[in-house]
Amino acid sequence: MTPFPDLVVTGGQVWDPERTDATAVAIRDGRIAAVGPDAEILAAASPSTRRLDAEGGAIVPGFHDAHVHAVAAGLALLGCDLSDAHDVDGYAHIIRRFAAGTDDEWIVGAGWFGDAFPGGLPHRRLLDELVPDRPAVLTSHDAHGVWVNSRALERARITDDTADPPAGRVVRDASGRATGVLFDAAGELVTRLIPRPDAQRHRDALLAAQERLLSFGITSWHDAIVGEYLTIADPLPTYLEALADGSLRARVTGSIWWPADRGAADAPEILERVHSARAAGFEATGVKIMQDGICENCTAALLEPYRDVHPLTSGDSVIAPGELAEIVTAVDNAGLRVHFHGVGDRAVRECLDAVETARQRNGQGQRHQIAHLDLVSPEDIPRFAELGVTANLQPLWARADQEILERKLPLIGEDRARWHFPFGSLRAARAHLAMGSDWPVTSPDPLWGLYTACTRTAPPDDVHALNTESRETMNVAERLDLATALRAYTQGSAEVIGAQDSVGRLTPGHLADIAILTGPLSDAGSLAEVRVAHTLVGGDVLYSR
Repeated sequence: MTPFPDLVVTGGQVWDPERTDATAVAIRDGRIAAVGPDAEILAAASPSTRRLDAEGGAIVPGFHDAHVHAVAAGLALLGCDLSDAHDVDGYAHIIRRFAAGTDDEWIVGAGWFGDAFPGGLPHRRLLDELVPDRPAVLTSHDAHGVWVNSRALERARITDDTADPPAGRVVRDASGRATGVLFDAAGELVTRLIPRPDAQRHRDALLAAQERLLSFGITSWHDAIVGEYLTIADPLPTYLEALADGSLRARVTGSIWWPADRGAADAPEILERVHSARAAGFEATGVKIMQDGICENCTAALLEPYRDVHPLTSGDSVIAPGELAEIVTAVDNAGLRVHFHGVGDRAVRECLDAVETARQRNGQGQRHQIAHLDLVSPEDIPRFAELGVTANLQPLWARADQEILERKLPLIGEDRARWHFPFGSLRAARAHLAMGSDWPVTSPDPLWGLYTACTRTAPPDDVHALNTESRETMNVAERLDLATALRAYTQGSAEVIGAQDSVGRLTPGHLADIAILTGPLSDAGSLAEVRVAHTLVGGDVLYSR
C-alpha cells in the first residue's frame, strides 16, 4: 500500500455495512485506502501514520440520516427545549425557567408529548399560569400541533368561533371553547406572527445541530424541508453560509419544499429553486411533498374512516391525486426526485399512484421515496419494489408508547394496527429501505432507532418510554434483522440520494466517514449496550466521547 496511510483504525469489528472478517481500516487523503486484518493494515503504516484503537468496538459506515430537520432541531435546542422531560411538572419547570431567563417578546419552544397531559392534550390554562405576560407558542414533538396561551390566541385573533382552516383544526372542549391546541395548518394562524430568528441565530442552530448529530455518529444527513415551513425560515441561506466558510463539516443534501397550495402549473418555478440551490453549492436532490398529516390528529389520509370520531372523517389529501400525478411526472421528467410525506394508507397509495403515472409517461425515471409509512395497505406493499420507490423509515416510532396506545391505535382500529409501520413486510417484498429520525420529532440517535427497528420495543434509556408496553414487542412480525437495519441507516440512505459511490460503505475509494462504537455488535440487544466513541468525516476525527 503506497503511499503510506494518514490514519489507521485498528482493533475493531468492521461492518461494510454487513459484518466482515476485517478488524482495521486505513485512510489516506480522506478516503478508505484499505480494509483488512490489523497486521496487514499496520504493516503498511509509516512512523508518522496516526493510529486510533477501536478497542474492540464496531467500526461502521458513518450513519446517514435520511430525514431530518437540522436547523429546526437546532433552534429547539437553543429555545425552550422540552425534549428532556415527559411529564407536566417537568414541562412546567422548563417553561417557567426559560421564560424567567429571557426578555423575548414571544416564548417559543418545542418537544411536548400529548400523553403527558390528562386527557391526552395540554390546555392553555397551564400555559397562562406559566407565561401570563407574553404570547407563548410550543410546538409538539411531532411538529403537527402547537400549544399556545391566551395571549397568543388574542394576537392571532382566534376565538371560539374561528373556523377550522383547510387541513387544520382548532381543538375545542366539550362546550366549544378553544383549548389552546392547534393542529397542522391551524397552527400557522399563530406561528406566522412569531418574529423570525435572525441569521446569526439560524447559524448557531445549525452548528448546535451538527454537534449533536456528530456525537451520534451521523456523518451525512438529508434535510427533508428546505424552504419556509411553520415557524422555521428557509434554512438554505444558513446552509450556504456554513458551506462557504467551512463550518459545515457533515455532508448534507436536501429536498426543496413544495408548498401545499402550489400545483403542477407551478412546477417551473419550484424546480428553478432546486437548480438555483445547486448552482449556489447546496446539493438539492429534488422536492419535498407533504401529502397528509398524522393519524393522532385525524389528518392522515386513510382509505377507511377513523373510528370513534365525530364528524366521521378519513383525513385530508393535501394535494388532489390527479394534480399530484402531474407534479410527480414533471419532477421526474426533470431528472429530480420526490421525497413524499405519506403517513396514512390512502396517502401512501396516492404517492405510489403518482409515481406509477410518472413511470408510464417517462419510463424508468428517478428513485423516489415515501417517508413515515405509519400505515400501508397490504395491497400496496409489493408496489414499492415494482415501482422502485424507497421506503424511508423512522424506526424509533415503531413501538407501543402510551401516546400510540391511547391516541393512535383506537383511531385506526385493530385491523389496521396490524400494518402499523410494516418494516418486515416491506423488507420481505424486497422494498428498498432507508432510515432517518425526523429529528426534532424524535431523538436522532441511530443506535436507538436501530434497536427499535430490530426489537419493536423502546431503548432502555429512552425517557419518553414511560409505560410498560413500550418495553413489549409491538408487531413482532415486522422486526428487521440487525444487518438489514444497519444497511438502511447507512448504504440505503446513501442510495436514495444517489451517493452510494462515495458514502455508506467502508470500502476502498469511498470517503472515510466512519462511526466507531464503544463495543462490538452481535445482535439487536447489543445496540442498547454501546454508544458512539468516535466520529470521522473524511478521515478527520470530529467527535470523541
